[in-house]
Amino acid sequence: MVNIVIVGGSFSAMGTAHRILQKAAKTPGIADVKVTLVSRDSHFYWNLAATRATVQGKISDEQIFQSIPEGFAKYGSDKFQFLLGSATGVDVQGKNLTVAARTTGGGTEEISVAYNVLILATGTHTKVDSPYKSRGTTEDTKEALHQMQARVKDAKTIVVAGAGPTGVELAGEIADGYGSSKKVILLTGSASVLSAYTSRMITNATKYLGILGVEIRTSSVVETTNALPDGKTEVVFATGQKLTTDVYIPTYGVVPNSSYLPADMLDERGFIDVNDYLVVKGAKDVYAIGEVSNCEPMNFISLEAQSKHMANNAILIASGKPTLPYKKNSVKMIGVCVSKNYATGHFNSIPLPSFLLIRLRKVYFMDWLPGRVDGSGY
Repeated sequence: MVNIVIVGGSFSAMGTAHRILQKAAKTPGIADVKVTLVSRDSHFYWNLAATRATVQGKISDEQIFQSIPEGFAKYGSDKFQFLLGSATGVDVQGKNLTVAARTTGGGTEEISVAYNVLILATGTHTKVDSPYKSRGTTEDTKEALHQMQARVKDAKTIVVAGAGPTGVELAGEIADGYGSSKKVILLTGSASVLSAYTSRMITNATKYLGILGVEIRTSSVVETTNALPDGKTEVVFATGQKLTTDVYIPTYGVVPNSSYLPADMLDERGFIDVNDYLVVKGAKDVYAIGEVSNCEPMNFISLEAQSKHMANNAILIASGKPTLPYKKNSVKMIGVCVSKNYATGHFNSIPLPSFLLIRLRKVYFMDWLPGRVDGSGY
């Protein structure tokens, strides 16, 4: 029996678990494979749609949260095990993962999980509390999303800080959802929105946000924020200027979920350090994929490529064959929805027309969620 333990409950972890189980069932002559999935979240969170879900009533919880264990039930307990809990440590020599497993009473119990292959796919979290990544548990994430929905609904002025894809999509969704009843201000420390992308995307996004009534403030670096007694937030800029808003939503910066690992497994930013085989440096039979690794800049195409490669290598290991190095993704594709009516993006150097992106992303791919959870979408 080859025990493959995967840590994580989002795109990379889910996809890799399903792919391994499906490939193992179709590959003759390999050792028996059992996958154990360790996740802090009981439900897969389709956070791609979280910006639209910020507008209360647009998206229900059921559309973006679906049960992880239910999605794997078809494999049987001899092939799959789900552990609800958080990884707290790894014994590389003894090949054991320490998990703070959640109990039915709401507490935690420390358990040790033996592995032959360990795959770390724990992702990232936002630098500040927000519902655009998992907040640690499904319950906490839902609560954070509901609180944000209520705050935005009650607000007259909303400041979105950070004008990357998430900030642009969020500002557009709020402005589109509430119209002129709310003032939406989008802050960027750069000279434009989407400053890391093409001039065409910058021009399009700026135009679309303007149509929706979003006020863009460029070269606006936030120094600090202060919570005021009346519940509002004072935003202090590097220039010393101040701005008071009902709701302040920062959308910049993520932190890798790697605190359960020793420093010698991490790079200077805290991401897991991997080699060309996606093996964690200095840790035999331990792999890292997705946003938590430092392999390459992350996008959905890269996540999928790493997941597929890891699943293939896992089957090679179970077959007693040597693994293959990972070829980094060379495709550059980005699509940004600026409400349900506008979008901009490109595929490598080819601009993608707005109507095509709107058609592809009109529901932020939520229709993919059931297949991603039950495995039929892989």
